[in-house]
Amino acid sequence: MRWTLKPKPEATQVAFMKEALQVDDIVATLLLQRGINTYEAAKTFFRPSFDDLHNPFLMKDMDKAVARIEKAIEDGESILVYGDYDVDGTTSVALMSSYLKTRIDAVATYIPDRYDEGYGISYKCIDFAHDNDFSLIIALDCGVKAIDKIDYAKEKGIDFIICDHHRPGEHIPDAIAVLDPKRNDCEYPFKELCGCGVGFKLITALAINQGQTVEDLVEYLDLVATAISADIVPIVGENRALAYIGLHVINTNPRPGMKAIIAEVKKDELTITDVVFIIAPRINAAGRMKHGNHAVTLLIETDFNLAAAYAVDIDQFNTDRRDTDKRITEEALIQIQEHNEQEGFTTVVYDENWHKGVIGIVASRLIETYYRPTLVFTKSGEKLAASARSVKGFDIYNALEACSEHIEQFGGHKYAAGLTLLPENYEAFKAKFESVVKDTIDPKLLTPELKVDLEIDLNQVDHKLFRIVQQFAPFGPGNMSPTFMTQNVKDTGWGKCVGEDNNHIRFTAKQSFDDKIVCIGFGLGDKIDIIKNKRPFSIAYGIDENHWNGNVSLQLKLKDIKA
Repeated sequence: MRWTLKPKPEATQVAFMKEALQVDDIVATLLLQRGINTYEAAKTFFRPSFDDLHNPFLMKDMDKAVARIEKAIEDGESILVYGDYDVDGTTSVALMSSYLKTRIDAVATYIPDRYDEGYGISYKCIDFAHDNDFSLIIALDCGVKAIDKIDYAKEKGIDFIICDHHRPGEHIPDAIAVLDPKRNDCEYPFKELCGCGVGFKLITALAINQGQTVEDLVEYLDLVATAISADIVPIVGENRALAYIGLHVINTNPRPGMKAIIAEVKKDELTITDVVFIIAPRINAAGRMKHGNHAVTLLIETDFNLAAAYAVDIDQFNTDRRDTDKRITEEALIQIQEHNEQEGFTTVVYDENWHKGVIGIVASRLIETYYRPTLVFTKSGEKLAASARSVKGFDIYNALEACSEHIEQFGGHKYAAGLTLLPENYEAFKAKFESVVKDTIDPKLLTPELKVDLEIDLNQVDHKLFRIVQQFAPFGPGNMSPTFMTQNVKDTGWGKCVGEDNNHIRFTAKQSFDDKIVCIGFGLGDKIDIIKNKRPFSIAYGIDENHWNGNVSLQLKLKDIKA
């Protein structure tokens, strides 16, 4: 890893924040690094609230969307709620359909089959809507590029409202309303909502139209917080407030489906990290291994006993997913070695038998070994389908755009995308993608970067600092948990590798005679030689608490060790 120490704010700014907030240098610096430079900004940061949310009618086409839905409710039309099969999509569908059912009975949901229909709005769904007399489809987490599909629906007499957060193409679909803060002509102040976040803004506008306020919708925020955490959007601005309040709902009064998942975990209080690694994978596993409908069914269920039964199935899907992605990852690593592609600028692998539902996870796993832009392909009908993942700082969406002559369809974000192409174009695409990345990537981006907030001494690590740092949560992109660095550390002499395969390292660090603290480094077992013989070394870490036999002590959760 290459360690990058963040710039220290100007001394005058640090002094101002220390005085305004009555905090020490460390806390003042951490806040300033996050763009928080006034008392009011700090108050908003530490106490997110509904006051931090923008008026939904600031979003382009929001008035049109509300008017069309109100007309559908008034006229007794049938509404179909459509969404992608991942966490953002299924939570969006659960949110929208649950809200609409409080006002109208004729509401149904539709999640496309990952294997039969693929990502985004499908012709099959439009035909289903036409055959079953749905006159309005509300699409969530997809649709902003579905120009031909929306035109097809219009020919069938079906109206569309699109709630998306992906980058639009050159043209906007001819829908009744296209809600997407990333539209060039949308002046909505916050651009980084997830799909479920855009859906929440729509039901907020509908509620306001009925004389309610956003606070009347708090029960839906467990879904929004889950989508925010799973979709890796920046947890700043509106997302921070939505995640903060939604996390409180998850921990105090979650919907039965969430409660059923959490019951399997046996943890008193969940953090955003827990949502990312416990709740989100289970919801995702339904669409990956079986069908996204299973996730929606769980999330909209109001009876806890039924939800608990559904959660058992979801948990089994997740177990199957783990086994499958582990096997495919091993096969992909062997393929890279057999093709002598260890030294390339990209990783592009393909096997027609790989499970389409886990290739995105496999791409992320491969980046852990070969840190470079990665695509994993499998067969999907007559075409090849891939999930793309990038390394920090490199826009894989732009790279794919440069290869568009070989691609049938693609979409996504800077760091994650999906695409399809014809089998005969695979080799040409693979060569072009390698060439594009080689010519455009900064070579330093091929080494993982560890951003360090601040260098401190071990004697500055105490329970007070830990408590304040915890108040910086929820953590995520744009507000990562602080990483500290300390130099000239020595092991007290009892450091050792731990874990079943000795993959981890544990030792007690000291910097002077009076400061000693236990350090644990998961996956850092190969660094054991650095700490031997009481040689000095540097550590990068987060501050953690260790709970053992009723005792609570501070420990450092290591991210890297350097001689």
